[in-house]
Amino acid sequence: MRRRVVVTGLGVLAPNGNTPAEYWDALISGRSGIAAIARFDVAGFSVHIAGEVKGFDPSAVLEPKQVRRTDRFVHYAVHAAHQAFTDAGLDMDSVDADRVGVIFGSGIGGIGTFEDQHSVLINRGPERISPFFVPMMISDMSAGMIAIRLGARGPNFTTASACASAAHAIGEAARKIQYGEADIMIAGGTEAAVTPMSLAGFAAARALTQNNDVPEAASRPFDAARSGFVLAEGAGALILEDYEHARARGAQLHGEFLGMGSTADAYHITHMAPGGEGAVRAMRIALQDAGKNPQDVGYVNAHGTSTVLGDRLETEAIKTVFGVHALRLAVSSTKSMTGHLLGASGAIESIACVLALSHGVLPPTINYETPDPTCDLDYVANEARQAHIDVALNNSFGFGGHNVSLLFGRAA
Repeated sequence: MRRRVVVTGLGVLAPNGNTPAEYWDALISGRSGIAAIARFDVAGFSVHIAGEVKGFDPSAVLEPKQVRRTDRFVHYAVHAAHQAFTDAGLDMDSVDADRVGVIFGSGIGGIGTFEDQHSVLINRGPERISPFFVPMMISDMSAGMIAIRLGARGPNFTTASACASAAHAIGEAARKIQYGEADIMIAGGTEAAVTPMSLAGFAAARALTQNNDVPEAASRPFDAARSGFVLAEGAGALILEDYEHARARGAQLHGEFLGMGSTADAYHITHMAPGGEGAVRAMRIALQDAGKNPQDVGYVNAHGTSTVLGDRLETEAIKTVFGVHALRLAVSSTKSMTGHLLGASGAIESIACVLALSHGVLPPTINYETPDPTCDLDYVANEARQAHIDVALNNSFGFGGHNVSLLFGRAA
C-alpha cells in the first residue's frame, strides 16, 4: 500500500525573502526581489539585472572552514534545508537517521567556483588550483553537505534536469516515502548562477530580458510586452514525511504531496514541443497519480518564465488539460517577483503552492498590464486573491525537454 506523504517543514532563500515568512509576505504583497546586479561589474553586458539573494550570511549554518570550502549554491542549500528541518520540529536524535534522506536538485551547480578557478588556471597556472575545486563545483555536493550538516543517512542524491531539477527532486523524494524506503526526506533545489559567465551565456542565448531600466517590472509573465526571463538565485527546501510518522510525533502539517508527472518532449534542446505536448502529458500523469480530476485543481503555479514562446505554449497546455475548467482556474507566475531560479525554481514555487493552500491566498502575477490574445487565462493579475482551494499544481519545465508537474493538497 502506498503511504501518504505530508509536508512538515519549509525553508526558503529567495531574492525577495530569506525565510518562508518573508518570502510569503513578499509574494502576497506583490513585492519583487529583482534589482540591478550588485555582485559584479556589469559594464559591457547587455543585461544588468537579476534576482540576487540579499543580506545572507552562510556562517549562520556552516563553520568558517566549510564556508570557504563550498560553493555558494551549497551555502544556499544548507541554509534552506536547516530552516525546513527546524520548522518541522525535527531532532535527529529522536528519529532513525538511516531513514532520513536528502534529494536536492541543481541545474548548474558550482559555476561560480568553476569561473574563479578557471581564472586561477589562466593567470597563475595549474599548480595553484584549489584542492577543493572539484568537490566545490560538483552538483551533488548540495545533497551531500545537507546530509553531513544534519546527519541524514538515508537515500541521498542530486537531480539535474535544468529548470525541472527541484521538481524532480521533490517528486523522487516523495516516492522514497510512498514506497517505504524512507520516513523523512529533505527535498528541494538550489542555484547560485548569477555569475558573469552564466549571465553572458543566457544573454547570448537570447533567453534574458534586457529591460534594465525598471528591474522590478522586467519579469512580466503572460503580458504582451514580455521579452525574456530574469536570471535569479536561491534555494527552497521541503521536509516530506510519512503521514503516520508525522502524526505520531505531533508534527504540524503544511500540506500534502499528492502526485507527480514527469515526461520528456524529445523535441528540441531549448524549445517546448508544439502545443506544450510534453507539459500536457506531465500534468495529466500528475492528476492520474494523485487520483484527481482536472476540476479538483483550484490553482496552478505556472512555470511562466516571461518568454514569448514559453508562456504561450504553457497556456495552450493548461487549456488542453483542463478544458472548460481552465477558464475558471486561477494561474499565476511568482517568477514575476523572484525571477527564474533555474534548478531551484520548482522548490520555491512548490512552497508557494503549499502556502497558498494553507493560507487561502493566491499570489499574483505582477507586471501584468497588457493582455496577450494568445495568453487568455486568469493570471491573478497584480494583486493577491483570497481563495479557499484544496488542490494546487506546480509546473516546471527545463531545457532539454524535461517536464515535471507536482500536485499538492491542503492539510487534512
